[in-house]
Amino acid sequence: MEETLVNNFCHTPVMLNECLEGLNINPNGIYVDGTLGGGGHSKEILKALAGGKLIAFDKDIDALSSTKEKLKEFGDKVIFVQSDFKDMKDRLNELGIQQVDGILLDLGVSSYQLDTPERGFSYRFDARLDMRMDKSAALSAYEVVNDYSSEELIRILYNYGEESFAKSIVGKIMEFRRVKPIETTGELVSIVESAIPRKLWGKGSVAKKTFQAIRIEVNGELDGLDEAINEMVDILSVGGRLAIITFHSLEDRIVKQVFKLRASDCICDKSLPFCVCNHKKDVIMITKKPITATKQELQNNSRSSSAKLRVIEKI
Repeated sequence: MEETLVNNFCHTPVMLNECLEGLNINPNGIYVDGTLGGGGHSKEILKALAGGKLIAFDKDIDALSSTKEKLKEFGDKVIFVQSDFKDMKDRLNELGIQQVDGILLDLGVSSYQLDTPERGFSYRFDARLDMRMDKSAALSAYEVVNDYSSEELIRILYNYGEESFAKSIVGKIMEFRRVKPIETTGELVSIVESAIPRKLWGKGSVAKKTFQAIRIEVNGELDGLDEAINEMVDILSVGGRLAIITFHSLEDRIVKQVFKLRASDCICDKSLPFCVCNHKKDVIMITKKPITATKQELQNNSRSSSAKLRVIEKI
């Protein structure tokens, strides 16, 4: 393994103490980190385990290769799985595991992915458009930007980026595409900047929402997220906890809705005179409101600014 990969795949775990407290770790339990990344959360979970095990998922081969090396001191206490966390139930079944005592998901993009120019995630570097978390995936940002219709691109920017200038940006993309393909992040940033009046730019890059929207499309981040969360609740043992960190309102809305549904005794239409659904809650809310980063953490890690942590417990 290249030493540079090990060194570069760093990660400052967001709300680390809050996550550990939320998981309420049983030293002999089985835990899952569904988004291994740089291993910051995983390492601390492993430190808290005695006879227990951690199953660490990531679909990014770079994450697994680097973090395996960094966590080798824990030996067979940790099992690494190259897979999307959305396939967690099936992958765990293959390992002979039907129930676990806790699951952690950090739905943010890893610092390594953002800070490595050739991964094509960031508007801060000029590199080939890519944005694939799984480098073996067929669809990249290049195909989305150059092959999708204007209607599809507008939908993506509106729905996934909540970008109010979506039509204007897509219009500029189409103009550029008529001349040549859009090949780099730098070209895309310039196109977005040309579509938004400078007086409305504000703080940060005006390309942020566009890049977020395209990244979500490339990686299917919202596709089946609700179903995956429901499956995770199903595989929790009684007393087991699920902790999820989100970084934008679209993810958080899905997590909030699923948690609320699973924590409700009746989900009937309120206009009905009595309950006909027979739905029974199987979780309780540990966090009544989402936890956010402390002032100290915000000073040390600006990427925690939009993070929200929600935790539930199986009953």
